[in-house]
Amino acid sequence: MTAMDAMGALMMTAEELSNPMHITALIVLDPPEDAGRGFADELLHACHADANHLDSRLRRRPHRGVDTGGAWVWRETETDLSRHVFRRSLPEGSNRETLWSLVGDLHAEPLDRTRPMWQAHVIDGFDGNRIGLLVKVHHSVVDGIGGLRMIESWVGDDPARRGMRLFAAAPSREVDSDEPGSGATSRIPDPLALVRSTVGAAASGAEFAMRLGKGGVLNVFRALTGGPATLPFSAPNTRFNGRLGPARAVAGAEVSRTRVRAVGEATGTTGNDVLTTVVAGALRYWLLAHRELPTESLVAICPITVRARDATTDGGDANAFGVALCTLGTELDDPAQRLAVVHRSMSDAKHQVADLGSGASLAVALPAIAPTVLLPQIPFAPTPRPAFNLALSSVPGPVSDRYWNGARVEAIYPVSTVYDGLALNITVCSYAGHLDIGYVAGREQLPDIETLIPLTEQALSDLEEAVGITRQAGSP
Repeated sequence: MTAMDAMGALMMTAEELSNPMHITALIVLDPPEDAGRGFADELLHACHADANHLDSRLRRRPHRGVDTGGAWVWRETETDLSRHVFRRSLPEGSNRETLWSLVGDLHAEPLDRTRPMWQAHVIDGFDGNRIGLLVKVHHSVVDGIGGLRMIESWVGDDPARRGMRLFAAAPSREVDSDEPGSGATSRIPDPLALVRSTVGAAASGAEFAMRLGKGGVLNVFRALTGGPATLPFSAPNTRFNGRLGPARAVAGAEVSRTRVRAVGEATGTTGNDVLTTVVAGALRYWLLAHRELPTESLVAICPITVRARDATTDGGDANAFGVALCTLGTELDDPAQRLAVVHRSMSDAKHQVADLGSGASLAVALPAIAPTVLLPQIPFAPTPRPAFNLALSSVPGPVSDRYWNGARVEAIYPVSTVYDGLALNITVCSYAGHLDIGYVAGREQLPDIETLIPLTEQALSDLEEAVGITRQAGSP
């Protein structure tokens, strides 16, 4: 057995109190021209890698008991791939809306804690001959960036390559049978080692306390002096902050990276600022259409990675990120003004996480996060202003086209976690020349979530016009 990192343990506990805490990615594949009718079956077979050669993170299950002193640990276990890999066929002639409905149903189902917490679904029957590969992994196993790195390790840049398998570990990830914590030599972990592992995930005690105090004081000072920091519990009440039902609604939109970059260059902002503004604009239009636009800005909680772009993800903490609250400027009618607000808020958030570190930034945000997600679970509890209205994050994917057994990866849509008090989560994955946006929400909160797809295009077009960019007809 090996100790689970602090963030993973927190997510396992949170799942017991609220909703499933897994993340999902839908990979849309365009089969090669020579693909036969049984190509989906070939891809299904490619998912059945030798269980002994699986990535080590996918060969272990969570465990907590008297033998661990109540702490969460990972325990090596046998992996029966027939209980992790599945085939799904949509009715002939199905479109993307049917696909997203299935993705929402699959995303709503919790993962079984008695076995390694991951699944893969090969989906065919939509958009002619397109094939979807839905990969679902618990957030305690890997975070969003770690999950994308995992996917990147499975695909390649050679369209002629065959015999590629998912989930197999790279040679550097193989666990030596004599290494402490491997299946051959597992032992009851030392409780003190578990404590050291959990506390050490944030920082040493003294340094952590100093960072924690610094973060809280600076947040309040910046906000009260007109800075871009967002005070806790300054978000308006919205339908996104209620209690979740069992169903999920999912949709995916695509935005041209060239268009986003052009807006950033014209305004001196980052691509992430621009995309955040586009998403904020889409939400503004949706709330206006439903006569629910608050007079105050929506606030997003933004996970911000502290992992270097070239860092490995097969060791150490499964989750390496901090969080910050970001103002979205949804009360502003002018998209250019909204972009300026987002730019200031996001810049401050990144500096705060970089300055405080992952553990301290999470601890600073915890007093705001806890009431926002816990109070909706309590019947007849008071409804104070939430600390945030939605989660918004971005993960970098491959910069050029990738292939898997001859099939071109057409898109990578991230589908993240929603739970009581946070019924809307938006994640963006950059891939090749476009940005794939995954919208996921409680179905009761956003039954018409598919309307966010055209609203995303409208928000980008309006932002381009506001900053003086004229697009040529037919340009990407």
